[in-house]
Amino acid sequence: MKNNIKTIELFLKGSSFYRGIVLTIAVVIPLFLFNYIDIFKYAPSIVLGAFLSAPSDIPGSLKRKINGVLITIILSTLVTFIILICKPVFIVLLLVIAALSFLISMISVYGFRASLISFSGLLAIVLSLAVSKPDMQSILIHTGLIAVGGIWYLVVSLLAGWIAPKKDDDQLLSDTLLLTGKYLKIRAKLLSKPHKRDKFSKKALIIQTQISEKHETLRELLLEGRKRSGRSHSNERRLLIFISSVDIFELALTNTLDYSKIDTLFGVNRQHLKAFKKMNKVMGNHLITLSELLIKKGQLPDDTILNTTLDETLQAIQDYKNEITLPKAREGAITLRNLNEYQKQLLEEIKAIRRVLGKVKSSSKVLLKDQESQQFLTLQEYRFNIIVQNFSLKSPMFRHALRIAVAIVFGFAVGSVLGVKNAYWIALTIIVIMRPNYGLTKERSKNRIIGTLIGAVIASAIVIITENTTVYMVLAIISLTFAFSLIQQSYKAGAAFITLTIVFVYALMDPNAFEVIQYRVIDTILGAGIAVLANYALLPSWEYKNLDGVIFEVIQANNNYLQATKTLYHKKGTNHLEYKVYRKKAFLAMSNLNAAFQRLTQDPKSKQKESVLIYDIVTLNHTILSAIASIGSYTINNNTTNPSEEFDILIAGISTSLNNAASLLNKDEMQKLYKPKHIQWAQEKLIANYDTLSQARDKDIAAGNVAIDSDFLLHLREAHLITNQLIWLKTLSSNLRKVTVKYKAAFS
Repeated sequence: MKNNIKTIELFLKGSSFYRGIVLTIAVVIPLFLFNYIDIFKYAPSIVLGAFLSAPSDIPGSLKRKINGVLITIILSTLVTFIILICKPVFIVLLLVIAALSFLISMISVYGFRASLISFSGLLAIVLSLAVSKPDMQSILIHTGLIAVGGIWYLVVSLLAGWIAPKKDDDQLLSDTLLLTGKYLKIRAKLLSKPHKRDKFSKKALIIQTQISEKHETLRELLLEGRKRSGRSHSNERRLLIFISSVDIFELALTNTLDYSKIDTLFGVNRQHLKAFKKMNKVMGNHLITLSELLIKKGQLPDDTILNTTLDETLQAIQDYKNEITLPKAREGAITLRNLNEYQKQLLEEIKAIRRVLGKVKSSSKVLLKDQESQQFLTLQEYRFNIIVQNFSLKSPMFRHALRIAVAIVFGFAVGSVLGVKNAYWIALTIIVIMRPNYGLTKERSKNRIIGTLIGAVIASAIVIITENTTVYMVLAIISLTFAFSLIQQSYKAGAAFITLTIVFVYALMDPNAFEVIQYRVIDTILGAGIAVLANYALLPSWEYKNLDGVIFEVIQANNNYLQATKTLYHKKGTNHLEYKVYRKKAFLAMSNLNAAFQRLTQDPKSKQKESVLIYDIVTLNHTILSAIASIGSYTINNNTTNPSEEFDILIAGISTSLNNAASLLNKDEMQKLYKPKHIQWAQEKLIANYDTLSQARDKDIAAGNVAIDSDFLLHLREAHLITNQLIWLKTLSSNLRKVTVKYKAAFS
């Protein structure tokens, strides 16, 4: 019960519910005002304009937000005008719907905000079919009032932003910390549950993608906001939390362990890993608690358990050394020590977030220059050439645009010919459900139908209980608020509240509410069926056909990140900006590959071709990214020795393997592999260097010098980490090249 109350509180104080209230205000005020001044007939047009403008109002920079809503207003107004003047001739209307649906859907090639503008345009097409305007004057008045309604919504939205300017920032930061906390807890399970690693690895990939998406939006919000409004204390505090969350995410990726080696080292001594698993779990739970404070405020949680659990990890290292004894325990002890250092760094970042949330005056300041911050932003290009390049059947978006145009026309035509009441509801369901990939369309169809049925049952019960129009009006307003609030978080719940809203609105105008409910359910099922069938049978875009480019991008990004890490290792103490920019690009490329693989798993089993090979490619790229990040993170956080010749030779060999894997995908000429004897020599030299340090330590122990010099310990740890990570990277890059050969052969 306590958790349910907390969940409800977080939802009611969150930005989604706030945005739902904003839309409700923008819809309700014109209705009451125009009714009061006795010109209610004009209110629906203004309400429609406000409703059509709302989807493009998403978190982002103020400039993009305003531009997005203004473009939506222009598009919605123009589309409504065109549809209304074509309505008298049914054949012409169908042709115009087809053309507009296709062209508007193509706008989505310009990114997520553009896809929501496109959605509003499609929505305008369908909702125009519900309107009857007999002459040009009434059409012009209606379309003009839609534009007024859009401007009205923009004003209300900007006013709401002025009242609560950091609502979106706090929500996104909260969501990011929540996901990061969950990610750390999954990492704990990976450490201790070898038989379930495949299951937890797939969950971790999904969360990684979600975290990367949140980071991208936060970069735009916080870095653009900082540039626009200056370095205010509140902006700096949120930016500090964001930077720490990025560092935590990188550290977590950095410490992706060679689990086969972990199992070998601790197979029968797994109890020594329990403290480290507990530490990850405690830190994950602490981040989740901090994420809640960003929304509901309150006192910071006690951090005693964080410190005591960290002490337990130190004791676990000592217990392991006592049980196994040196020098036999050295390999495992260094591995545990590195794990302990990683968790210490995580803890420092968590404490940094605590200091910011506690408004500690000594919190560090953000020294990032505006010119530097711009390099971390992923800018969306809006060149006309982009849409021209996508005018090809090879483009998934082009195929989707054709598919949705045919589905909308077919659904509306069938409904009209069969005399279905409100046939445009079929087209509306298609627009809301249909997505470029089959799996998501199928999932949304299922949730839409279930949500509609739930809403229909609840509405039926209320209509049976009472015929009070005041009750219907109040419930319609409440349902609208929750529908818009929940549509992104839970599509099923959102669909239920949308159904409630529609039924209660119609119940205010038509006493036969049960007929409305009946047709609502029928039209939803028809629309959902058409959407799924069209995605499966009409120019389907199966994910396995689109993977080459995504895999190529992630291999190239990893290779660039590897070269930046090499530069970092050579030029210690210099500006880390270039390294961090390449790190961000590699993380984003990996996130895109993770997302593509998730879409592949949602396709029908018969269309998941070579999914095992593709999963191998995904996990290999992810592990390569983690191993590179491990070297980079260690270099930034520790004093390292001068790079050796063997270090550079191994990096060159790894880079060549990555380039050759990418060449297979891009059909470029392959590079000659480094001579095996050079690679082998470099590997043996690195191992020999580490063995020399180990033997020196063994002599000290034999002579009774148990205490170890701190500098010597750092050199030993560095040799262990660099040697193991480079040899691991060499194996991983070679395996990636071999798997890529098999992958290309399977589809040749």
